[in-house]
Amino acid sequence: MNVRTFVLVKDKKTFCSSATGEMDIPLNELIPALDINKNVDMAILPGTPMVPNKPAIVIWYRNPLLKNSGVFAALNLNLTPSLFYSSRQEDYDGVALIIGNTALSTFSSRLMNVNELTDMPVRETKIAGIPLTVRLYADDWTWNDVWYAFLLGGMSGTVVGLLCYYLMSVRMRPGREIMTAIKREQFYVAYQPVVDTQALRVTGLEVLLRWRHPVAGEIPPDAFINFAESQKMIVPLTQHLFELIARDAAELEKVLPVGVKFGINIAPDHLHSESFKADIQKLLTSLPAHHFQIVLEITERDMLKEQEATQLFAWLHSVGVEIAIDDFGTGHSALIYLERFTLDYLKIDRGFINAIGTETITSPVLDAVLTLAKRLNMLTVAEGVETPEQARWLSERGVNFMQGYWISRPLPLDDFVRWLKKPYTPQW
Repeated sequence: MNVRTFVLVKDKKTFCSSATGEMDIPLNELIPALDINKNVDMAILPGTPMVPNKPAIVIWYRNPLLKNSGVFAALNLNLTPSLFYSSRQEDYDGVALIIGNTALSTFSSRLMNVNELTDMPVRETKIAGIPLTVRLYADDWTWNDVWYAFLLGGMSGTVVGLLCYYLMSVRMRPGREIMTAIKREQFYVAYQPVVDTQALRVTGLEVLLRWRHPVAGEIPPDAFINFAESQKMIVPLTQHLFELIARDAAELEKVLPVGVKFGINIAPDHLHSESFKADIQKLLTSLPAHHFQIVLEITERDMLKEQEATQLFAWLHSVGVEIAIDDFGTGHSALIYLERFTLDYLKIDRGFINAIGTETITSPVLDAVLTLAKRLNMLTVAEGVETPEQARWLSERGVNFMQGYWISRPLPLDDFVRWLKKPYTPQW
């Protein structure tokens, strides 16, 4: 489960989304099932405007100080039994989450009416504090099994909701929270290995910024990155990331071979800022000479200023920095990027990877993307690889590199060094 978006509501109208920015839509039009008079309410949706075909759970928290106001979070939910049970997986037949008269279950990829659910043996429990009912379909599970299996889920939902409210209240204090977090060293770097698809040898890392807040705990990256961009704080935040990378470089040099690639996400606002070239030069000089290859990842959903970007990309190549287009296929400008700019890598969005092995329209699109990349002499990197079947498919079709939980989740420096010294080799 992860956060899709946070949305602020005032006087029954949505006015700010962490995903899309400003908005002005009555809440009862956007999500009629939510009751804003309740302190906490929930709804299950078949999709959201930005991600229309994937179910989401919406959690509403009322602002006790403002009438008809509050915040809701839309959460992605892939309902598979492995999310709920760490053992005895052979003993259950299915799971259903019920809110109102709507159910999301392991029996169907679509939302169901409660009366459509199977009549097989069932145990049912309500999660305290939130309008959520859980049905477990099994013959021999006890009430304690049900309760403990979902206790963490209920607690997590509550914590996420409180975090949503905290994050959105932070938006009312532009920039201050980010700068405070930088000064108090609340940010750290997590490293996710990137491997070649043939020998599974580590050839690079994606460098990911993480925020461990002393009160809110681990803040979701999508939330604070969107927040930083909206408050024009992405440049100082990225500058801080560069400093953290330089701080870790001495330790990484000891365990990584010469030429290993560091993939770093860069926002368009930073790319076109006055300090960009100086920031890149400072990063390059702070790293061990000729040991690491920097790859800047540009998200293709953010359209660049063509003339300026062309000049900047040429300059980056001249100083030895490579360029990747990130999350390819998720924005409207994908082909424009490939047509207009000289790029080195194409990173395939996890949405395409999830479609591998399914008969969806996404599968032939992925084939076309790979063909296009080969014609343009671009190296390809698959993101979000989670199964050996996906890895085999990508390897057989000539994808160059891959990353994902099948290899390793993003790891803090010490954990990554330990993993690298004794890496887990996935089984094909």
